[in-house]
Amino acid sequence: MKRKSEQEEFEEFEEEKKQRIWSHGEHWLRGEMVGEGSSGSAEVSDSESIRHEAEVLLDIKGCPFIIERFGEEITTSEEGGDHMVYNLLLEFASGGTLGDLIEKSNGHGLPEAEVRRYTRSILEGIKHIHKFDYVHCDLKPENILLVPNHATSTGSFVAKISDFGLAKKTKENCGQWRGTPTYLSPEALNDSEQEPPSDIWSLGCIVLEMLTGKSSSDLKPGCELEDFHCMFDHVCTPKIPAEVSGVARDFLKSCLAMRSCERLTAEHPI
Repeated sequence: MKRKSEQEEFEEFEEEKKQRIWSHGEHWLRGEMVGEGSSGSAEVSDSESIRHEAEVLLDIKGCPFIIERFGEEITTSEEGGDHMVYNLLLEFASGGTLGDLIEKSNGHGLPEAEVRRYTRSILEGIKHIHKFDYVHCDLKPENILLVPNHATSTGSFVAKISDFGLAKKTKENCGQWRGTPTYLSPEALNDSEQEPPSDIWSLGCIVLEMLTGKSSSDLKPGCELEDFHCMFDHVCTPKIPAEVSGVARDFLKSCLAMRSCERLTAEHPI
């Protein structure tokens, strides 16, 4: 009998989990803040972008590689009074973020087998997002959460895409780029064009960072916008280290092609 892969076992576990009844906020208690993102804190926020994130997650629900939305509720603030707060209840990622994991490598990067496993999960999540005609627009290690893989006893984690506060519909003209500049594609920075290929560029930056333990950009925090434009005017693609395997190198080149039409799609098998 053919043994199921770890990914297949995880997907079955996630499907079983969906059959359970989750509270929509009537009986939950607010805990301490566990993290903060571009759209608000991981505990609570009254930002409109959090409401937008809730709508996007509802539209694209059903993927085991995207953080799960359990419910929402409007409550009064902890200070009392008439101030109302919008609460979005999401799956808890006890493994932290992919950014945390990369930082722990102390600039050495993650083993390539581990990188391949996380990349496969992220790519599946991106494929699901694009299937529903959305573009994430802010893919980066800090927005990839690590959730325990309860389908196995190995103590491994599954990468799940989170933070959809900046997501947009394909072909939607937002007027300007959105996201984190060091992970944005050339066409996003130069032309404010963010379509599915832009997410693939961001994926390439994430994979390169996992492999090297360093940012795909040599730019330091606090750079001006003009510096980012200059980077893409004069540099073809981020440098890929010589020690990276041939398979990983080919994958990175396909993600980081300067012309968006030459990049791979989320359907690409790895």
